[in-house]
Parts: sequence; C-alpha cells; structure tokens
Amino acid sequence: EVQLVESGGGLVQPGGSLRLSCAASGFTFSVYAMTWVRQPPGKGLEWVATISRAGSTNYANYADSVKARFTISRDNAKNTVYLQMNSLKAEDTAVYYCYYYDPPYNYWGQGTQVTVSS
Repeated sequence: EVQLVESGGGLVQPGGSLRLSCAASGFTFSVYAMTWVRQPPGKGLEWVATISRAGSTNYANYADSVKARFTISRDNAKNTVYLQMNSLKAEDTAVYYCYYYDPPYNYWGQGTQVTVSS
C-alpha cells in the first residue's frame, strides 16, 4: 500500500523557517520524481517544487513565488523528501502536500498545515 506521510508543519512568524518531511512507503521511491504542492485557505492547489528521480540531471524546479527561499531535497535511503522553507511570508500559509504521479494514478499525502503569522 502506498503511503505518503507529511510532517513538520506548524505556526511560524514571518521571516522564520520550517522543514517539512514526507515519508514514503509502498513503492520504489528512488525512481519517481516527487513534488510538493500547497493549498492556501480558500484557494486551489499550487505547485511548489519538484525534485527529479535519483540519477536525473534535471534535479529540482521551483515555483517563482518560492524560488531562492525554499529548497527541495530527497534522501533515497530514508525514502523521504524534504522541503526547507526559509524567509517565510504570510502568503506561504497553506496546507502542504507531497505527491507523485505513477500513470495513470496520482498519490497524495494527508497534508501538513503551515501558518505564517505574527
């Protein structure tokens, strides 16, 4: 059974940092690109970042809104993908989900809430 379990969310002040984790199981983690998406309150899903599968040369891509502030990484030995978020802004407030696509199926975690507020 495929499982994606996010953790690391919480309440942080503007300018602060958080690191999200997504622990994967039930599939061969290293051969899939992994993605973080988010859903701000009252809005639709937004793509945040994608990291290529192990060994790919096109390693990481970011939405313009998070570029230079967020870093996606993966540890294939731990079957975990991370999202390091720095210089957080109020507009980063959202539920963050990790996701991967194995055609024709989409797999999602349950999400972790990030709230940026003073």
